[in-house]
Amino acid sequence: MTLIKQLVISRGDLENKLRNLLGKPIFLIEMDGFALPCGCSGMTINTRGLQVDDLEIFEEHILKYLDDIAQSLEIDSSFIFARLIPGTSEIASLNLRILCNNCYMDFARGTGKQPRPDIYILRFNRKQ
Repeated sequence: MTLIKQLVISRGDLENKLRNLLGKPIFLIEMDGFALPCGCSGMTINTRGLQVDDLEIFEEHILKYLDDIAQSLEIDSSFIFARLIPGTSEIASLNLRILCNNCYMDFARGTGKQPRPDIYILRFNRKQ
């Protein structure tokens, strides 16, 4: 199966799972792979209708869904976070990121689920 086909299937499956889990309309507007100039890479899923409360209540289930996608696309799922729309509880995107060394150090200095007001961390596996 091609990468594009897998993205199409994964996006639709995740959208349906989130709608069923949360019992409300959730829209996954776009699912993209990316490579940043700093060296980070991964996947971003732009969302509409997803709130911080949804993540807090159903974190275990949502992480499982994201882990399944990561496995199918062969993406490391050691750093998963949501990007919030500033000043709201609205989730703009879900992100699976393979951190470069510099960005790893930036996040490793932070603590808690929200080291910044625009980030909600679902998983951050620290290096041993």
